[in-house]
Amino acid sequence: MSEGLRDYTLTIFSEDQTGLMQRIVNVITRRHIDIRSITASPSSMDGIFRFTIVVELDEVRVKKLCAQLEKQVDVLKAFYYDNQEIIFQELALFKVPASTFFENEGLERLIRRSSARILSVEQEYVVIEKTGHRQEIDELLASLKEIGIYEYANSGRVAIVKPMEKLNNYLKSLQRSPQGEPALDQ
Repeated sequence: MSEGLRDYTLTIFSEDQTGLMQRIVNVITRRHIDIRSITASPSSMDGIFRFTIVVELDEVRVKKLCAQLEKQVDVLKAFYYDNQEIIFQELALFKVPASTFFENEGLERLIRRSSARILSVEQEYVVIEKTGHRQEIDELLASLKEIGIYEYANSGRVAIVKPMEKLNNYLKSLQRSPQGEPALDQ
């Protein structure tokens, strides 16, 4: 039974292979699914890579998508989570004119009120960092656009799951067997 569209965070574990990200993106885009965010990084286990992808789907389609992703060579496992099952953040960097920063007292208050921080003060510009949820970042961006902004960059979502049982069981299944092969069927 479909529960309607909502954001799901996919966590995909794989071997670190060249071209795998493109294959994963192709699986998603061939199904006309928009990727809202994508990040890739090493996982906590040596030799295992982690992709974190945010999509807007219903639960039936996200289950099918995970099953399709797991069919890819080098993809070890794909999980999906709704926002209540994860702790997540994004990071944004804003470059604003130094003159605006020094001449506008409201900018410093905005930075404090937004729980942002100043990373770098240069002669021509100031770099501000904001870590938080997309809505918080978008609100700060809108305020900075009114004041003046040179540049903006935003990372994808970084997430850690709350329910540890499913992830722990999976990570235990990746323990190397005596022959050096992953023991995936446990």
